[in-house]
Amino acid sequence: MRINDKIEIADWELTEQFIRASGPGGQNVNKVSTAVELRFEAERSPNLPGPVKARLKRLAGRRWTNEGALVIQVDETRSQARNREIARDRLAELIRKALVVPKRRIATKPTHGSKLRRLKAKKERGEVKALRGRIEGE
Repeated sequence: MRINDKIEIADWELTEQFIRASGPGGQNVNKVSTAVELRFEAERSPNLPGPVKARLKRLAGRRWTNEGALVIQVDETRSQARNREIARDRLAELIRKALVVPKRRIATKPTHGSKLRRLKAKKERGEVKALRGRIEGE
């Protein structure tokens, strides 16, 4: 399975298991195993660099197992082949997202002028609210 020019996933890294889908479908859902569970052994993959594996783990969330595998379940369509395609597309998209190195955030401070403007606006707002009080007798 090809992700981009440099990364290609070998067949031994992927395991597919077909299970019965839940939800509507009548007799079909009770008889045919159309749902796909795609398992990618990400931790053992020699094709993914370390930082990419770390980002993939963070992106995967609950889909990441304790053994270091990524599990994707698809039961969207009634077609086994289509569910299989969708699962592979989702895996490829997740890996592509993990390949993007996040931009480092540079901490900035508010300017002196913006601080003064904020304080001036707060003061004006406080004065407006103070005028809303009860008027004492004459």
